[in-house]
Amino acid sequence: MSRISRLDRSEVSAELAVLYDKAYAQRGNVPNMFRVMAHRPEIFATMQAHFGAVLNTGTVPTRLKELIIVRTSQVNDTLYCLASHTILARNLGWTDDQLAHLAEWRERTDFTPAEKAALRLAETVTGDAHAVTDEQFAELRSYYSEGEIVELLCAIGLFNYFNRFNNALRMEPTKPGEGGCARPMEQDGPRLAQNATLQ
Repeated sequence: MSRISRLDRSEVSAELAVLYDKAYAQRGNVPNMFRVMAHRPEIFATMQAHFGAVLNTGTVPTRLKELIIVRTSQVNDTLYCLASHTILARNLGWTDDQLAHLAEWRERTDFTPAEKAALRLAETVTGDAHAVTDEQFAELRSYYSEGEIVELLCAIGLFNYFNRFNNALRMEPTKPGEGGCARPMEQDGPRLAQNATLQ
């Protein structure tokens, strides 16, 4: 049971209700983490915008971002984030075997050297960011531009934040339809769930 209550749509301001509707339209629920964050509307609104920017902008494929998010969440043992992001990674083309045995990425032949460098970065930063060596950084630079390294680090850093937040609060995975949304919001663009998801 989560240690902090989750606010339903009927309990938040009109401005936050719009964000609830957006989340509901994108994925069919309002993530429990967001409903807890809604206790502080400014944090909730800016965090949601930052999450979208990290996952859905730049030149690093969302598919790779989801892979390193899964590995970061595995290292941190965050069942809440793994519940949604393992599914997302699978939907983006990673196999059940790859995801279930992601800790063995070094020995696997079905990850490219660039993907392995990103997975190594996720593990190193999650364990101790000071442990990123010059050799490791040079390896990253051989595969990724400076902007892409920023993207990778933002995804890893964001999910270390989310992992710790959710672990401390014992956040439970969000069920379909949760969030108290009276109506899903109409949306002209593609659903975010096709690319990335909300927590």
